[in-house]
Amino acid sequence: MKNPIHIHKKEILKRYKPIDAHTHKGIQGHALLIGGSYGKIGAMSLSSKACLKTGCGLVTVFIPRCGYEILQTANPEVMVLTDVQEKYISKIEFDFMPNAIGFGPGIGQEIETQNALHEFLTNDKTPLVIDADALNILSQNAAWISLLPNKTILTPHPKELERLIGKWNSNAEKFEKTVAFSKLHHLIIVMKGAPTFIIDGETIYENTTGNAALATAGTGDVLTGMITSLLAQSYEPIDAAILGVFLHGLTADIAFPETGYQSFIASDVIANIGKAFLSLEK
Repeated sequence: MKNPIHIHKKEILKRYKPIDAHTHKGIQGHALLIGGSYGKIGAMSLSSKACLKTGCGLVTVFIPRCGYEILQTANPEVMVLTDVQEKYISKIEFDFMPNAIGFGPGIGQEIETQNALHEFLTNDKTPLVIDADALNILSQNAAWISLLPNKTILTPHPKELERLIGKWNSNAEKFEKTVAFSKLHHLIIVMKGAPTFIIDGETIYENTTGNAALATAGTGDVLTGMITSLLAQSYEPIDAAILGVFLHGLTADIAFPETGYQSFIASDVIANIGKAFLSLEK
Protein backbone atom coordinates (compact mmCIF):
# COMPACT_ATOMS: atom_id res chain seq x y z
CA MET A 1 0.00 0.00 0.00
CA LYS A 2 1.05 3.60 -0.51
CA ASN A 3 2.35 5.43 2.52
CA PRO A 4 -0.59 7.05 4.28
CA ILE A 5 -0.77 10.79 4.95
CA HIS A 6 -0.72 11.24 8.72
CA ILE A 7 -3.49 13.48 10.02
CA HIS A 8 -1.96 15.80 12.62
CA LYS A 9 -3.21 19.18 13.81
CA LYS A 10 -1.18 20.93 11.08
CA GLU A 11 -3.00 18.94 8.39
CA ILE A 12 -6.36 19.64 10.07
CA LEU A 13 -5.79 23.39 10.23
CA LYS A 14 -5.43 23.44 6.42
CA ARG A 15 -9.01 22.15 6.22
CA TYR A 16 -10.72 23.62 9.30
CA LYS A 17 -12.99 26.63 8.75
CA PRO A 18 -13.50 28.73 11.92
CA ILE A 19 -17.07 29.93 12.48
CA ASP A 20 -17.92 33.42 11.21
CA ALA A 21 -18.82 35.67 14.16
CA HIS A 22 -21.91 36.89 12.25
CA THR A 23 -23.30 33.49 11.33
CA HIS A 24 -26.82 32.27 12.19
CA LYS A 25 -28.54 28.87 12.31
CA GLY A 26 -29.91 29.28 8.77
CA ILE A 27 -26.43 29.26 7.22
CA GLN A 28 -24.81 26.67 9.50
CA GLY A 29 -26.40 23.81 7.56
CA HIS A 30 -29.42 21.55 8.09
CA ALA A 31 -28.62 17.87 8.60
CA LEU A 32 -31.07 14.98 8.39
CA LEU A 33 -30.32 11.73 10.25
CA ILE A 34 -32.33 8.63 9.32
CA GLY A 35 -32.31 5.55 11.53
CA GLY A 36 -33.45 3.90 14.72
CA SER A 37 -35.63 0.88 15.43
CA TYR A 38 -37.35 -0.49 18.52
CA GLY A 39 -34.70 -0.84 21.26
CA LYS A 40 -32.10 1.13 19.27
CA ILE A 41 -33.45 4.68 19.41
CA GLY A 42 -30.45 5.56 21.60
CA ALA A 43 -28.23 5.36 18.51
CA MET A 44 -30.21 8.22 16.95
CA SER A 45 -30.22 10.18 20.18
CA LEU A 46 -26.41 10.01 20.31
CA SER A 47 -25.94 10.68 16.61
CA SER A 48 -28.24 13.72 16.51
CA LYS A 49 -26.75 15.28 19.65
CA ALA A 50 -23.24 14.85 18.24
CA CYS A 51 -24.43 16.43 14.98
CA LEU A 52 -25.63 19.54 16.82
CA LYS A 53 -22.52 19.72 19.01
CA THR A 54 -20.29 19.69 15.92
CA GLY A 55 -21.74 23.01 14.77
CA CYS A 56 -24.71 22.18 12.56
CA GLY A 57 -27.37 24.92 12.62
CA LEU A 58 -30.40 22.62 12.37
CA VAL A 59 -30.76 18.87 12.88
CA THR A 60 -33.82 16.78 11.99
CA VAL A 61 -34.16 13.04 12.65
CA PHE A 62 -36.40 10.58 10.83
CA ILE A 63 -37.20 7.65 13.12
CA PRO A 64 -39.91 5.03 13.77
CA ARG A 65 -42.88 6.29 15.81
CA CYS A 66 -41.73 4.50 18.98
CA GLY A 67 -38.81 6.94 19.26
CA TYR A 68 -40.78 10.19 19.11
CA GLU A 69 -41.08 10.96 22.82
CA ILE A 70 -37.61 9.63 23.57
CA LEU A 71 -35.91 11.94 21.05
CA GLN A 72 -38.02 15.00 21.91
CA THR A 73 -37.13 14.51 25.57
CA ALA A 74 -33.47 13.51 25.22
CA ASN A 75 -32.55 16.19 22.65
CA PRO A 76 -35.02 19.09 22.76
CA GLU A 77 -32.91 21.01 20.20
CA VAL A 78 -33.51 18.33 17.55
CA MET A 79 -36.57 18.26 15.25
CA VAL A 80 -38.31 14.91 14.85
CA LEU A 81 -40.12 13.32 11.90
CA THR A 82 -41.60 9.83 12.25
CA ASP A 83 -42.25 6.89 9.98
CA VAL A 84 -45.77 5.45 9.67
CA GLN A 85 -44.48 2.27 11.35
CA GLU A 86 -44.11 2.01 15.12
CA LYS A 87 -40.95 -0.09 15.40
CA TYR A 88 -38.87 0.34 12.24
CA ILE A 89 -38.33 2.52 9.17
CA SER A 90 -40.59 1.59 6.24
CA LYS A 91 -41.07 4.70 4.07
CA ILE A 92 -38.84 7.77 4.18
CA GLU A 93 -40.69 11.05 3.60
CA PHE A 94 -39.60 14.60 4.40
CA ASP A 95 -40.52 17.97 2.92
CA PHE A 96 -37.33 20.02 3.07
CA MET A 97 -33.90 20.00 1.41
CA PRO A 98 -31.22 18.94 3.89
CA ASN A 99 -27.60 19.91 3.19
CA ALA A 100 -26.41 16.42 4.21
CA ILE A 101 -27.95 13.13 5.30
CA GLY A 102 -26.60 10.51 7.72
CA PHE A 103 -28.21 7.10 7.28
CA GLY A 104 -28.07 3.97 9.40
CA PRO A 105 -27.56 4.29 13.17
CA GLY A 106 -29.77 1.73 14.93
CA ILE A 107 -31.82 1.15 11.77
CA GLY A 108 -32.00 -2.67 11.74
CA GLN A 109 -32.48 -4.82 8.63
CA GLU A 110 -36.24 -5.36 8.32
CA ILE A 111 -37.22 -6.10 4.73
CA GLU A 112 -39.39 -2.94 4.66
CA THR A 113 -36.37 -0.95 5.85
CA GLN A 114 -34.26 -2.43 3.04
CA ASN A 115 -36.91 -1.44 0.50
CA ALA A 116 -37.11 2.06 2.02
CA LEU A 117 -33.33 2.45 1.66
CA HIS A 118 -33.51 1.37 -1.99
CA GLU A 119 -36.29 3.82 -2.77
CA PHE A 120 -34.45 6.60 -0.92
CA LEU A 121 -31.19 5.99 -2.83
CA THR A 122 -33.02 5.93 -6.16
CA ASN A 123 -34.11 9.54 -5.60
CA ASP A 124 -31.35 11.00 -3.40
CA LYS A 125 -28.69 13.40 -4.65
CA THR A 126 -27.81 14.92 -1.24
CA PRO A 127 -24.30 14.39 0.24
CA LEU A 128 -24.50 11.23 2.29
CA VAL A 129 -22.91 9.33 5.20
CA ILE A 130 -23.79 5.62 5.46
CA ASP A 131 -23.24 3.65 8.67
CA ALA A 132 -24.19 0.56 10.68
CA ASP A 133 -27.01 -1.66 9.37
CA ALA A 134 -27.41 0.54 6.28
CA LEU A 135 -23.92 -0.76 5.32
CA ASN A 136 -25.03 -4.34 5.98
CA ILE A 137 -28.12 -3.82 3.79
CA LEU A 138 -25.85 -2.54 0.99
CA SER A 139 -23.53 -5.54 1.33
CA GLN A 140 -26.56 -7.84 0.82
CA ASN A 141 -27.74 -5.79 -2.20
CA ALA A 142 -24.45 -4.94 -3.90
CA ALA A 143 -26.15 -3.53 -7.03
CA TRP A 144 -27.53 -0.67 -4.92
CA ILE A 145 -24.02 0.66 -4.23
CA SER A 146 -24.04 2.18 -7.73
CA LEU A 147 -26.96 4.41 -6.59
CA LEU A 148 -24.81 6.22 -4.01
CA PRO A 149 -23.83 9.80 -4.92
CA ASN A 150 -20.13 10.25 -5.74
CA LYS A 151 -17.98 10.76 -2.62
CA THR A 152 -20.58 9.27 -0.29
CA ILE A 153 -18.82 8.51 3.02
CA LEU A 154 -19.09 4.94 4.35
CA THR A 155 -18.04 4.34 7.98
CA PRO A 156 -17.62 0.57 8.45
CA HIS A 157 -16.10 -1.22 11.42
CA PRO A 158 -13.96 -4.28 10.44
CA LYS A 159 -16.87 -6.77 10.19
CA GLU A 160 -19.00 -4.35 8.12
CA LEU A 161 -16.02 -3.70 5.85
CA GLU A 162 -15.52 -7.44 5.35
CA ARG A 163 -19.16 -7.84 4.31
CA LEU A 164 -18.71 -5.06 1.75
CA ILE A 165 -15.38 -6.03 0.18
CA GLY A 166 -14.99 -9.71 1.08
CA LYS A 167 -12.50 -11.46 3.37
CA TRP A 168 -8.79 -10.63 3.34
CA ASN A 169 -5.75 -12.67 4.33
CA SER A 170 -3.39 -9.85 5.26
CA ASN A 171 -3.42 -6.20 6.16
CA ALA A 172 -1.96 -5.37 2.75
CA GLU A 173 -4.79 -7.23 1.01
CA LYS A 174 -7.40 -5.42 3.15
CA PHE A 175 -6.05 -2.04 1.98
CA GLU A 176 -5.73 -3.23 -1.61
CA LYS A 177 -9.39 -4.34 -1.67
CA THR A 178 -10.65 -1.20 0.10
CA VAL A 179 -8.77 1.10 -2.30
CA ALA A 180 -10.16 -0.86 -5.27
CA PHE A 181 -13.70 -0.63 -3.83
CA SER A 182 -13.32 3.10 -3.20
CA LYS A 183 -12.05 3.72 -6.75
CA LEU A 184 -14.66 1.54 -8.43
CA HIS A 185 -17.61 3.21 -6.71
CA HIS A 186 -16.12 6.72 -6.14
CA LEU A 187 -16.69 6.44 -2.39
CA ILE A 188 -14.80 7.60 0.71
CA ILE A 189 -14.25 4.80 3.23
CA VAL A 190 -13.68 5.57 6.90
CA MET A 191 -12.03 2.31 7.96
CA LYS A 192 -12.73 2.40 11.68
CA GLY A 193 -10.10 0.84 13.94
CA ALA A 194 -6.98 1.58 15.92
CA PRO A 195 -5.86 3.69 14.14
CA THR A 196 -8.70 4.74 11.81
CA PHE A 197 -7.81 5.16 8.12
CA ILE A 198 -9.69 7.25 5.58
CA ILE A 199 -9.49 6.01 2.00
CA ASP A 200 -10.30 8.20 -0.99
CA GLY A 201 -9.33 6.24 -4.08
CA GLU A 202 -5.54 5.82 -4.10
CA THR A 203 -5.07 8.34 -1.27
CA ILE A 204 -4.92 6.95 2.26
CA TYR A 205 -5.02 9.09 5.40
CA GLU A 206 -4.09 7.77 8.85
CA ASN A 207 -5.69 9.44 11.87
CA THR A 208 -3.40 10.18 14.82
CA THR A 209 -5.92 10.87 17.61
CA GLY A 210 -7.91 8.52 19.83
CA ASN A 211 -7.24 5.63 22.21
CA ALA A 212 -8.78 2.40 23.50
CA ALA A 213 -11.44 4.35 25.43
CA LEU A 214 -13.36 4.62 22.14
CA ALA A 215 -13.96 0.84 22.10
CA THR A 216 -17.44 1.20 23.60
CA ALA A 217 -21.05 1.08 22.38
CA GLY A 218 -22.35 4.11 20.53
CA THR A 219 -19.10 5.85 19.59
CA GLY A 220 -19.70 4.96 15.93
CA ASP A 221 -23.16 6.55 16.03
CA VAL A 222 -21.54 9.70 17.44
CA LEU A 223 -18.96 9.72 14.62
CA THR A 224 -21.73 9.48 12.01
CA GLY A 225 -23.42 12.52 13.55
CA MET A 226 -20.16 14.48 13.61
CA ILE A 227 -19.25 13.76 9.98
CA THR A 228 -22.82 14.46 8.78
CA SER A 229 -22.72 17.78 10.65
CA LEU A 230 -19.50 18.86 8.91
CA LEU A 231 -20.87 17.75 5.52
CA ALA A 232 -24.01 19.84 6.14
CA GLN A 233 -21.77 22.82 6.95
CA SER A 234 -20.47 22.53 3.35
CA TYR A 235 -17.13 20.89 4.02
CA GLU A 236 -15.93 18.79 1.09
CA PRO A 237 -16.69 15.09 1.81
CA ILE A 238 -13.02 14.15 2.30
CA ASP A 239 -12.48 17.10 4.66
CA ALA A 240 -15.65 16.26 6.63
CA ALA A 241 -14.44 12.67 7.05
CA ILE A 242 -10.90 13.64 8.07
CA LEU A 243 -11.94 16.42 10.46
CA GLY A 244 -14.75 14.31 11.98
CA VAL A 245 -12.46 11.36 12.68
CA PHE A 246 -9.72 13.62 14.09
CA LEU A 247 -12.07 15.49 16.47
CA HIS A 248 -13.79 12.24 17.52
CA GLY A 249 -10.44 10.71 18.53
CA LEU A 250 -9.33 13.94 20.17
CA THR A 251 -12.30 13.87 22.57
CA ALA A 252 -11.03 10.56 23.98
CA ASP A 253 -7.51 11.98 24.36
CA ILE A 254 -8.88 15.04 26.17
CA ALA A 255 -11.17 13.06 28.49
CA PHE A 256 -8.72 10.26 29.27
CA PRO A 257 -7.04 11.86 32.33
CA GLU A 258 -10.46 12.02 34.01
CA THR A 259 -12.20 8.88 32.72
CA GLY A 260 -9.43 6.37 32.00
CA TYR A 261 -10.25 3.69 29.45
CA GLN A 262 -12.95 1.88 31.39
CA SER A 263 -15.47 4.59 32.27
CA PHE A 264 -15.41 6.55 29.01
CA ILE A 265 -18.72 6.16 27.12
CA ALA A 266 -20.11 7.54 23.86
CA SER A 267 -21.76 10.48 25.66
CA ASP A 268 -18.27 11.52 26.82
CA VAL A 269 -17.28 11.99 23.17
CA ILE A 270 -20.19 14.43 22.79
CA ALA A 271 -19.35 16.19 26.07
CA ASN A 272 -15.80 16.88 24.86
CA ILE A 273 -16.45 18.02 21.26
CA GLY A 274 -16.31 21.67 22.36
CA LYS A 275 -12.90 21.23 23.98
CA ALA A 276 -11.67 19.41 20.86
CA PHE A 277 -12.69 22.40 18.69
CA LEU A 278 -11.15 24.87 21.14
CA SER A 279 -7.83 23.00 20.99
CA LEU A 280 -7.71 23.65 17.22
CA GLU A 281 -7.81 27.38 17.83
CA LYS A 282 -4.99 27.52 20.38
